[in-house]
Amino acid sequence: MKTVDPMHGVTAFLAVAEHQSFTAGAAALGLTRATVSAQVAELEARLAVRLLHRSTRSVRLTQAGQAFRDRLADLPERLALAEHAARAEQTVPEGRLRVTAPPDLSQWFLVRWVAEFLAAHPAITIELELSNTARKLIEDRFDLAIRGTLALEPNLITRQLGVSRLATCAHPAYLAARGRPQRPEDLSGHDLLHFSHLRKGRIWTMTRGDEVVEVPIAPRLELNDGWALRLAALEGAGICQLPLFVVGQDLHEGRLEEILPDWSPGKVPLHAVYPDNRLIAQKVRAFVAFLAAKARGEADLNSG
Repeated sequence: MKTVDPMHGVTAFLAVAEHQSFTAGAAALGLTRATVSAQVAELEARLAVRLLHRSTRSVRLTQAGQAFRDRLADLPERLALAEHAARAEQTVPEGRLRVTAPPDLSQWFLVRWVAEFLAAHPAITIELELSNTARKLIEDRFDLAIRGTLALEPNLITRQLGVSRLATCAHPAYLAARGRPQRPEDLSGHDLLHFSHLRKGRIWTMTRGDEVVEVPIAPRLELNDGWALRLAALEGAGICQLPLFVVGQDLHEGRLEEILPDWSPGKVPLHAVYPDNRLIAQKVRAFVAFLAAKARGEADLNSG
């Protein structure tokens, strides 16, 4: 029984789709235009669907063609990785890393770590996106994400890097002027600085042993960036709740003071998250191992 190579015509189709031209796609592959055209036609016949709209002046993807291409978008990169692994067993980390991470972590830690990693791995380059948005790694073509809250996304590997406890704190001058809350309920009489991306919204939950107090708040200032919230607290604008990886240094050096230390506002776990490819690039393995080692050495990232 005759079998059909499932890859037949796929490379030709991807080249034409990328260049929007049979001629340019053929040139990129080092094949004749007639050969590429025949391979794409055979692929369409096998799938029983038209993948390309052809005219004398242009080539456009059909809706089915776009869907087919989207599913195969990372195929050339995966094939290149596989070939490289077969030749060299990926003994040396190399290539470009696309990483997305929360901006708060970058201020004290992440950018410094990245610089150290690059110095130790001259064959690697890094594109670092700082955002509180949980990007879809596979769809948006990121190699790695650093996240606190984990999104429900299939086919991902997760490695915990650390846990940072939240601290309720304010500038000493603010506390001298407004007084120091003695219980969570006292917070409602203060100027509160709120991180707007909290899943619970405008509620601060405090626990002490078996006691749990939920404090509805009316923020004096609400921001979607923890570092900016820290700067507002340093200016004496009010009381904030932020993880130690943001305010730990300020607490250690007296720029901010912790209040209600017996009442815990919770903790923020930090994870490295990356796609569960059968062939995980050595550059990703190396970077994740490096991050884990650096995080273990930071008390404010192991305070949970």
